[in-house]
Amino acid sequence: MTKPRVLVVHPSAELYGSDRVLLESVAGFVDNGADVEVLLASPGPLEALLRQKGARVDVVAMPVVRKAVLRPIALARFVGGSVIAFVRGVARVRRFRPHVVYVSTLTIPVWNVIAFASRRELVVHVHEAERSAGRALRTALNAPLRFATLIVFNSIYSQRTVELTYPAAGLRSQVVYNGVVGPDRVVSARASLDGELHMVYVGRLSARKGPDVVVEAMAMARHAEKLSLTVVGGVYPGYEWFEEGLRARIKELGLSDRVRFAGVQPSGYPYLAAADLALVPSTVDEPFGNTAVEAMLAARPAIVSDTSGLREAGAGYGSVLFVRPGDAGALAEAMDTAVEQWATLRAAAAADAEQAGRRHAIETYHAALWASMSTVSATVSSLEVPRPVTTQRTA
Repeated sequence: MTKPRVLVVHPSAELYGSDRVLLESVAGFVDNGADVEVLLASPGPLEALLRQKGARVDVVAMPVVRKAVLRPIALARFVGGSVIAFVRGVARVRRFRPHVVYVSTLTIPVWNVIAFASRRELVVHVHEAERSAGRALRTALNAPLRFATLIVFNSIYSQRTVELTYPAAGLRSQVVYNGVVGPDRVVSARASLDGELHMVYVGRLSARKGPDVVVEAMAMARHAEKLSLTVVGGVYPGYEWFEEGLRARIKELGLSDRVRFAGVQPSGYPYLAAADLALVPSTVDEPFGNTAVEAMLAARPAIVSDTSGLREAGAGYGSVLFVRPGDAGALAEAMDTAVEQWATLRAAAAADAEQAGRRHAIETYHAALWASMSTVSATVSSLEVPRPVTTQRTA
């Protein structure tokens, strides 16, 4: 029996949400008997973890779509880089001869073209569909999806967003909710707050993610003197100005002794375990919300922005308080609610941890994604495929 070969292409080697999902995708491919080669656009901590899962890993130059590409000079460099990447990519495909090319993002469209030109089955996993990006940019990003044999979406929201500019996407797509690794051990939330609510924010430091809204809300809350915050995460290179501005605003509000910066960490779970309440305050639409799921898995109540894929991630959990995105007043009110209704939220979070564990089990994700892969490749489908797990639910 021929061993299926899967070429995986990913634009990052960090350990943020989409990177961790990619890691589990690769683990599922390997566990189901595939020979997996991963190409990354840059070096980083993800490399070693992918090798531990059993994949071969290489770092290759590939142009990644960023907002800066819209500038004339950057666009010219992007096109030139794409031509070079195309030539090298076709040669790479010829050497490895994959049965399936799995592209884990919309932001490296040259690989869609490489797979098509090489006559290889192409699966594109969409993690970043955002309506706030604007129709023109979304149309450009979605255009290369026409080369895909199958499109996998991480949420119904992502699927419907792509369909706004590419209606045919739904005809050859499946929704597979992210598998999310839980903590090694669930530490129960404190029975009593003992006069202080410890909050945690885990994620990129950017206006899109809303940590600046959090500090404004802390100053506005009725129980402001009871609130403390740990910030886990860092900025993209070149965006150091945002963290500098955030720290300056914290000082202006007199919160310096109640806000701690922990920097980028390999896992947010130790910080969730040390906290009472998780914050997911994104100000714009999110395709999904791994950080919200991680809060549930850690048995922590969470305040989550009521938008887009975050609604799906937090749907059906009694310990989630939804708030309007970017509304510091609403966020402050939710913080006060957490203080005043702590016993109820704590009990709900314990039950939610079990529900989240079932809903986002890694085994469920592996089986669903591999079953999807089997629909595009005869070599993959010739293996014993795990029974598909239904992953869609009403948004």
